[in-house]
Amino acid sequence: MIKEEVLQDVVIKFAGDSGDGMQLTGTQFTNNTALLGIDLSTFPDFPAEIRAPLGTLPGVSGYQLRFSSDRVFTPGDSYDVLVAMNAAALKTNLRGLKEGGKIIVNVDGFDVKNLRLANYPDGVNPLENGSLEGYEVIKMDVTKITREALKEFEMGTKEKDRAKNMFVLGFLYWMYNRDMDNTIRFLKEKFSKKADILNSNIKVLQAGYNYGDTTETFTTRYSVEKAKMPAGNYRSIMGNQALAYGLIAASQKSGLQLFLGSYPITPASDILHELSRHKSFGIKTFQAEDEIAAISSAIGASYGGSLGVTTTSGPGMALKAEAMGLAVMLEIPLIICDIQRGGPSTGLPTKTEQSDLLQAYYGRNGECPIPLIAASTPSDCFEAVYEAVKIAVQHMTPVIFLSDGYIANGAEPWKYPESKDLPPIEVKFKKELGDHEEVFQPYLRDENLVRPWAIPGFAGLEHRVGGLEKQNITGNVSYDPENHQLMIKIRQEKVDKIADFIPEQKIDNGPGKGKVLVLGWGSSYGAIKSAVAELLQQGYSVSHTHLRYVRPFPKNLGDILKNFEHILIPELNNGQLIKIIRDQYLVDAKGYNKIMGIPFTKLELVNEIKKYL
Repeated sequence: MIKEEVLQDVVIKFAGDSGDGMQLTGTQFTNNTALLGIDLSTFPDFPAEIRAPLGTLPGVSGYQLRFSSDRVFTPGDSYDVLVAMNAAALKTNLRGLKEGGKIIVNVDGFDVKNLRLANYPDGVNPLENGSLEGYEVIKMDVTKITREALKEFEMGTKEKDRAKNMFVLGFLYWMYNRDMDNTIRFLKEKFSKKADILNSNIKVLQAGYNYGDTTETFTTRYSVEKAKMPAGNYRSIMGNQALAYGLIAASQKSGLQLFLGSYPITPASDILHELSRHKSFGIKTFQAEDEIAAISSAIGASYGGSLGVTTTSGPGMALKAEAMGLAVMLEIPLIICDIQRGGPSTGLPTKTEQSDLLQAYYGRNGECPIPLIAASTPSDCFEAVYEAVKIAVQHMTPVIFLSDGYIANGAEPWKYPESKDLPPIEVKFKKELGDHEEVFQPYLRDENLVRPWAIPGFAGLEHRVGGLEKQNITGNVSYDPENHQLMIKIRQEKVDKIADFIPEQKIDNGPGKGKVLVLGWGSSYGAIKSAVAELLQQGYSVSHTHLRYVRPFPKNLGDILKNFEHILIPELNNGQLIKIIRDQYLVDAKGYNKIMGIPFTKLELVNEIKKYL
């Protein structure tokens, strides 16, 4: 008799070789979960090496998924279920499994060769030596069962083995009382022209489901109820997807054609891939020969009256720095998306970090101010980049948009807006001389110090462009010392004035005055929010505020900081925002820093905050 058990919160970690399809398995289970209206948060964990040897510790690919009937903001500090396709996957991830948790293992991945590659001592097999006592171990020969299910297919053994992940997915669908229809639809769309691959994957998916249904070992199935979330239409979305959709929406609302000039780099490449799929919106995507050509082409597009965008990560930001200065000198709209990763140099290409903040803030020659906007969650990328476009266009300035690998590859439910609910983005091209203008003055500014956007092709509006200093108002080249200082001050003041057009900073959680304020930015949002919520339930005096606008800061941020005895700033870097906050507000902020390529956990932040309580 199968027993049904309702759970409130579940965390699953899928782990195996890069070729085991763990990312696809996790993504399909995530989409299935989202369709049921269950809240979720994910953390894909890619190996740092593109072609790490099979079976080795550096080659392990993971995907962590948390789903709950309550609101969740992190993928979980530890997991209830670990799916380990081989010995290396078990060894790498066992420390994150909760005491008494389930381990689903593919026993074929624990042969002598795999154990040796995973650096287990000769003769030691964790499935047999009692080291997994205290866990519920579910042993399945996934490889053997997959081959048996496909014995009638005229495919090679290697091709059959590629369907192993579908067996695991089917079994988990059975375990958590799920329907397989959405994954079958996905397979039909993906492999519509490859009948053997399509039919083999469906057959193995069903075999995994039937394995749970017919094997007497399994006596319990689980379910998680729908989360209590605000009414609306939801979909599961990843950060880079949301960013791409935000750019498309901004292009449509502003009436500007979107041009992306990009050079592939982890973890930003998916933005190029996503935007290239939407040519129906008039989007032009250009894969340049290098990072410099990518940003330069985007600058050219903006000069010509399009919405110029370039995407990259930290190493690419270093290469783009000179061209960013050109965009600042020209004072034209440009969106520079920096999807941060571990550094310096090539660093940790597939791991997350918040270590480009000072680079984005200061990392150009000369006095070169650029507004900064940072997204906090995958779905927040849509609104944040939309706001970045609005600022760039209406204030005639390049804007840097900051995300990171954790946000870019993570997924969560997104209550997507309708076009009519998005704020307008007003674009004003100058197309003719004014009534009292005899000669066009390209740096004659309005009350917000914004110069006109004059694009090529209109008689009488010809003007000089280039990186040399401009004379105030006329735009002619000027080497005059007083003019240079004046222009530096004007460009800085123009960026500072943006603070008049952005919302005031709000407290995300907790009272407006008290003992400790946790000030965050970027992807630390979920962990901080969860930690502060737990401490508030315990009766502590603690609050949380999170920055979207990093340059300029909201006008009331200083007043908020004065209302707390202690300011704690957690960052996935060696202390960067804290330097800016101390400098601008003269407060004795304290930092909490983690630079391991992995996000904060709720527990470590709870423990750190308690030190100041």
